[in-house]
Amino acid sequence: MSDSWLEMSLEEAGVLLIDCEHRTPAAAEEGYPYVAIPQLRDGRIDFSTARRITRDDFISWTRKARPQAFDVVLSRRCNPGETAFAPSDTEFAVGQNLVLLRADGTKVYPAFLRWLVRSEAWWEQVGKFINVGAVFDSLKCADVPKFVLPIPSLPEQQAINDVLGPLDDKIELNRRMNETLEEIAQAIFKSWFIDFDPVRAKMENRDPRLASEIADLFPDRLVESELGEIPEGWSVVPLDQMGRFLNGLALQKFPPEDGQWLPVIKIAQLRAGSVEGADRASAGLDADYVVEDGDILFSWSGSLECVFWAGGRGALNQHLFKVTSERYPRWLLYLAIHQHLEEFRQIAAGKATTMGHIQRHHLGDAKIAIPPDKLLRACDKVFSPIVEGTWKRQLESCTLAAIRDQLLPKLISGEIRVAAAREAVGA
Repeated sequence: MSDSWLEMSLEEAGVLLIDCEHRTPAAAEEGYPYVAIPQLRDGRIDFSTARRITRDDFISWTRKARPQAFDVVLSRRCNPGETAFAPSDTEFAVGQNLVLLRADGTKVYPAFLRWLVRSEAWWEQVGKFINVGAVFDSLKCADVPKFVLPIPSLPEQQAINDVLGPLDDKIELNRRMNETLEEIAQAIFKSWFIDFDPVRAKMENRDPRLASEIADLFPDRLVESELGEIPEGWSVVPLDQMGRFLNGLALQKFPPEDGQWLPVIKIAQLRAGSVEGADRASAGLDADYVVEDGDILFSWSGSLECVFWAGGRGALNQHLFKVTSERYPRWLLYLAIHQHLEEFRQIAAGKATTMGHIQRHHLGDAKIAIPPDKLLRACDKVFSPIVEGTWKRQLESCTLAAIRDQLLPKLISGEIRVAAAREAVGA
């Protein structure tokens, strides 16, 4: 720790703990986000998975604890010590077993608080005060203000935040851009490949509102098929004929050899987008079972997800498909799978087993209408930049997160100073 750092309790540093309601409101179809423990992820709040509550419940639940910009949401149970900072652009309510931490600015710069509670010193204090329970480990509200942490000077805190904050902000910007572009790609795909809107517009003598080089390639007639009405000249193709769905291996049978290994990509890694803490397997696997950044991975049991992988080289575990095609572009495979993903999830949910799943014949039952090659090539110019860009931004975010996570403990402890960190970020 730097000599200029002062050790003091959170209470002495002017960090307030604000307890939240110890009850749960009824869910609503729409309204304000209600943030619970599962929404705290990697220092941020994942609002996409939060339930919604009515305005009346929102007012009631935030009367005692209304999140403000730069507040930190802290989990006391299940994963005690986990934190996420409150964004300034979203109003939300905080669930039970969560509390708010708020810096008054006298000794802790409010924007710096989110970094302080992700430091090694923070987790040492969590370990010191954690209460091991019969059901859940937990932190007591009365104990958290007693956490003793090294606190830099206010100017140093601001400087550290100026280095780490932009990295985190860029990661969040990439996430939001990907979320928006994913929605756009899915909407266009549904319009062109499922609802056939350009064809219907031409049939009704309406402007399809597309560039002429694309609009001219859509026919003006629908014909009957096994899928129902599809555009004239299009074909119906099952998912299992669009590409190769390669199931992974039982990798416990392929242990590391001679110190050479690959991290095992299971469903947990797929969902996290990271191989941190993953099991290890032999590095001598057949190349087909090696996953690279940009590969399409599809979990067919448990939590059914389909993603472009961006978490680094790894080994393909069972219950995951690596999806490839020599015939069709990757965006078509990805979007076609997503078009049937909710249907697959319902099939899996109906299985009377502990881990629901789909079977290969479900891939054959799931079909998509495919246009002729000339139109498909024109579509590629629209979809490929969007879909390929999403995983490349995700890969960039993984790189930025690695830089942030390497710098955080060194900056917080004073091992390196801000000037050196800025040079590292620039490099």
